Amino acid sequence: MGRARLNLCARRPVSLAHARSLWRWSGLGFLLGLLTLAVVACAPLGRPADAAELAGRPVRVVTTTSLIADAVRQVGGERVAVTALMGPGVDPHLYKAREGDVLRLARADLVLYHGLHLEAKMADILAQLDRWVPTRAVGQAIPPEDLRYPEGSGGNPDPHIWFDVRLWQRVVAFIAQVLAERDPAHAALYQARAAAYQRELEALDAYVRAQVQRLPPEQRVLVTAHDAFGYFARAYGFEIRGLQGISTVAEASIADVQELADFIARRRIRAIFVESSVPVRNIEAVQEAVRARGWEVRIGGALYSDALGEPGTPAATYIGMMRTNVDTIVQALAAETTTTGGPP
Repeated sequence: MGRARLNLCARRPVSLAHARSLWRWSGLGFLLGLLTLAVVACAPLGRPADAAELAGRPVRVVTTTSLIADAVRQVGGERVAVTALMGPGVDPHLYKAREGDVLRLARADLVLYHGLHLEAKMADILAQLDRWVPTRAVGQAIPPEDLRYPEGSGGNPDPHIWFDVRLWQRVVAFIAQVLAERDPAHAALYQARAAAYQRELEALDAYVRAQVQRLPPEQRVLVTAHDAFGYFARAYGFEIRGLQGISTVAEASIADVQELADFIARRRIRAIFVESSVPVRNIEAVQEAVRARGWEVRIGGALYSDALGEPGTPAATYIGMMRTNVDTIVQALAAETTTTGGPP
């Protein structure tokens, strides 16, 4: 490192001694220490901007997931400058904070993360971040009695609340409230934009329900790579099976594959689904195991589970993602399939 100085924000240099002490740390300690210096370097006296300053410029909002980022853009419009740490196709269950994230967090006026144990690898740093930067978990918009607590989750709630549009509407309302508190000069704008977006979400919920009605009840069985669609199943009348649990941290075992294959062959499920943020190999293993049991199950397509699609695609927004998912599900489960002549 020589005698150069580490300059985090091109405003105030950090001394060589401080830099060396940081690099001796590892993991969370390193990131929290670097964040401390970044805040001091990036904001006068390390204090967040006040309401008067924010009234004259866009609010810098950093989110963990692309789903939250989209909701903030819908509510904030041109009043917000949004950065998502996790881009399209990124699995938030496995994401670890990187040194490059520290600067983004330190320069934020507001940090919004999901909570409910979704960002498992970032939980500690997010919990402590509010000491420096106003930080909120959007999952707190949902009361505990409305959350799912699947068997085998260790008592942790299912974090995938966005798959019930009506639950996500509560998150949108929460985001509007937080933005209004942070930037009260534009509170009326945030509330008006949120109200308009809520009407779009009401239309989305109606669309999903109408599409699902195209499937007979006995065909509403959704098999996916991991148990991300429990709220979708509860809200829209599906039976759900996931190869992995609500988190992708634990790998599926051979026994898990065989058990799921038995279920699919016995129930004559027509299609199973891969996910955009989860490797496809496990679902392909299930497909082969089902074929060995004499039933041909198709991979019905890729569903967006923990992240939105690439910019410029139909699934780049929350509404587009939900419409794409339900269209994919209904089209695949409505199609015909055949046996392969193997053992029953």
